[in-house]
Formats: sequence, structure tokens, C-alpha cells
Amino acid sequence: MLITKEDKAKEVATLAANFGRAKASFLVDFKGMTVDQVTVLRKRLHPLDAEMSVVRNTLAIRALAGLPKTEAALKEGFLGNNAVVFAYGDAGATAKALNDFSKEVESLQLKIGEMEGNALSAVSVKALANLPSKDVLRAMLLGTLQGAASKFVRTLAAYQEKLEKDSGAAPAPAAEPAT
Repeated sequence: MLITKEDKAKEVATLAANFGRAKASFLVDFKGMTVDQVTVLRKRLHPLDAEMSVVRNTLAIRALAGLPKTEAALKEGFLGNNAVVFAYGDAGATAKALNDFSKEVESLQLKIGEMEGNALSAVSVKALANLPSKDVLRAMLLGTLQGAASKFVRTLAAYQEKLEKDSGAAPAPAAEPAT
């Protein structure tokens, strides 16, 4: 299939816009995957606000020209068969989906990635995939803050009881706990 210069220019512009909009990008080697497997992967990425595009290496490198940090992070990976997975939403969720799918379909290979202009090796992408989700991290933080606050309140109550015991005064009525 012959691609005209206009088609190439449109493809480069689309790729440049996608790279610019994405919070993270991952290069994957899809050699050996069936069309059905690629379709299943794309369907799994869609709810995560991510998409997979099979790209020509030369056009992708041209598209990266306006994004020097992203170009430096990804340029060396554009060898062989490549697809770029653009993560517009949660990069960790997209990395997890890719990692899980690569375990199911061994022909999908995670090559490299970039997040906010920082290069990620295949090992780093897998480490990102194993991190807890944002909601879990928020719950962990909230639990930590709540635990510290309740310990502080218990310490104050114990100190008040000690003072009352030492002074021999009647205990003050307990305040209702805040909810």
C-alpha cells in the first residue's frame, strides 16, 4: 500500500498530538500476536483511557521531534515491530493492563516506556504495574492520618484522666467523639 506525503504528514501530526496529550507512553512488540489478541488488548485499554497504535518507526520518530524529553526516552526503542500504547489517564493502570496481558499472551513484549518525559525500562514498567492503584494509595494515606489523629486523641484523654486522678477531682464529662 502506497502512502502519500500528505498521509504521512497526517500520521505524524496525529502521533505528535497523541504523544503530547499522553501522561505516559509504552512501546510494545506485538510480533506473533493474532488480530483477535490485539483487539482484546485494545478493548482492555479503552476503559482505562488508553489506546494502542501500530506505528511506523520513522514516522513515530518524526512525531517526537517536538517533544525532546519524550524523544530521548523512546527513540532507542523504535526498532522492529512496534506499537505505542498511549496512557491518557492513569499510567499505572495502563502499565498493569499491559503487564497482565503480556502474562496471558507471551508474544506481547514490553520494551520501554516514558512517563512525564522520564525513560522507563521494561523492568520499571513492570514495577509501575505492581504499584497499588491511586484509590488504594489514597485509602492507605487516609488510614495513616486517621490512625495518628486517633492516637493523639487517646493520648490527650489518658493525660486528662491522669491529671484528674492525681488532683482527686471528679472526672470531667467526656466530649462526644467527632465523626
